[in-house]
Amino acid sequence: MRIPAFFLLALLPLSAQDAGVTRNDWLHYGGTQFSWRYSALDQVNTSNVKNLLPAWIFQTGDYTEYLGSTPIVADGVLYLISASARVFALDAAKGTLIWQYRYPAPRPGIAGSHSDFIQNRGVALTDGKIIFGTRDNFLVALDQKTGKEMWKVSVDDPKQCGCNNLSAPLVVKDKIIVGGNGGDQAHRGYLTAFYAKTGRLAWRWYVVPAPGEKGNETWKGDSWRFGGGSPWLTGSFDPDLNLVYWGTGNAAADFYDADRVAAGTNKSKDVNLYTASVVALDADTGKLRWHFQEVPDDIWDYDSAYEVLLMDRQIRGQMRKVLVHMNKSGLTFVLDRATGEFLSSFNVPEVSNWMTGVTEDGKLVGRNEPVLGKTQSFCPSTAGAKSWNSTAYSPRTGFLYTPTNELCNDITSNDTKPTEGRFFMNGDFPTKLPPNRTTYSHVDAWDPVTGKRMWSMPYKFVLLSSMLATAGDLVFTGDPEGNFFALDARTGNKLWTFQTGAGHRGGSISYSVNGRQYIAVTTGFQQTVVGSAIVGLFPEQSFRPGSTLVVFALPEGSR
Repeated sequence: MRIPAFFLLALLPLSAQDAGVTRNDWLHYGGTQFSWRYSALDQVNTSNVKNLLPAWIFQTGDYTEYLGSTPIVADGVLYLISASARVFALDAAKGTLIWQYRYPAPRPGIAGSHSDFIQNRGVALTDGKIIFGTRDNFLVALDQKTGKEMWKVSVDDPKQCGCNNLSAPLVVKDKIIVGGNGGDQAHRGYLTAFYAKTGRLAWRWYVVPAPGEKGNETWKGDSWRFGGGSPWLTGSFDPDLNLVYWGTGNAAADFYDADRVAAGTNKSKDVNLYTASVVALDADTGKLRWHFQEVPDDIWDYDSAYEVLLMDRQIRGQMRKVLVHMNKSGLTFVLDRATGEFLSSFNVPEVSNWMTGVTEDGKLVGRNEPVLGKTQSFCPSTAGAKSWNSTAYSPRTGFLYTPTNELCNDITSNDTKPTEGRFFMNGDFPTKLPPNRTTYSHVDAWDPVTGKRMWSMPYKFVLLSSMLATAGDLVFTGDPEGNFFALDARTGNKLWTFQTGAGHRGGSISYSVNGRQYIAVTTGFQQTVVGSAIVGLFPEQSFRPGSTLVVFALPEGSR
């Protein structure tokens, strides 16, 4: 159910949005700390994108895995991490290898190194170091120039938390901040900040409050000990407000909540805090400034762990610092990022039956919950109306670009008790295709405040690759068949396609070296967790794995 906008909105000039814009480099996982995945480069544009050709290609050597990371670029050097944590420094104009580093495979028996999570989403760059997380839950810093290991610190014991650390860290002043995979494990999720210079712990904030802390009263008994909520993707940072923004994961366990929610609880607000929420933390201390819980008692596995986009917008003649956040269900919230005030919301998927709407103050209505022991169909699926791959935002068009999937689950809930650090999923939930459809995904352009869909491009299978928007009025993304394509950012018309040879699960970026604009994309389809469920839905297809970086540019002299 789409919620009408409550405000009149006007776009701001690009200069007012400068913190969200990348230019020659791509320094952060989301482009900048505002997480737009937008490049101000326009050498490649709607008029000449048809001439785009491969400039160079790099094979990581991990051919049986997949490449789902997003590279970063600084001063003509591209830094890339493979699924098994091989880190490469490459000449960004030629693809020549400068150095490489291989993180040793975790020893057998480490819970956090479950084979389903042989992946890594990206690295961070700060203080002359390349920093990344690992399957056995370490944070590692390499010398930016040589690839030599400078420090390595343990984030947590993966045998106890069942978690690992596979998303790109967030650089915030002199600190590196990480969440951790493991939202479906029986443990307490957290965010942790380390000093970039030494790796020393700066602060840790737990998503699930302990007894005596505000919010613990929203948990039944000692269920807080295994409450989940891991913030398993990369957050954002506003230096003016000195606030870090993060989406948190689902409450554990999914599908049946009697052990963590007291009978008769009003589920309209603040249940199992601070899971399935957007939180704002003081960057220096890790203290919670505000929270907005998007899905109280997240019984459906609709994590709110996804990217948080920060924008300055004009609303009714007044400048507002807002954030836009989509959770796994596709429900998208617009909040005042200084205060957490709810402004508006809209729902992205076309097939959705888990709730009927959102009130004018941001509360869910018409909740449709699993019933113990009964098989029920819920849409969207636990794979997400959008998977973990990122949206993009263009200040030129004012549109948010989303890869949206139309899938469902048949959920049969059960009452399983937790084992510390192990998967805590109270039910079976096979993924299925919704009936009466011939396409199962679409790229959409949305006005992120009014909630109006401006255009939509349908696709027959699913879309699991991040979006890239550029000042050339282009939107780039890839599909699991191996096609990497460019759309007109204003109309959605497809302008260019290139077959890369392997499916797309990671991210694309744009950067410039010596006046030449490049578009880089990682390829290789993931066939674990979400990927394997998708493959099973389309057995006639071959969504190919691989581990290749493909970099495009206009022919020399044609620009």
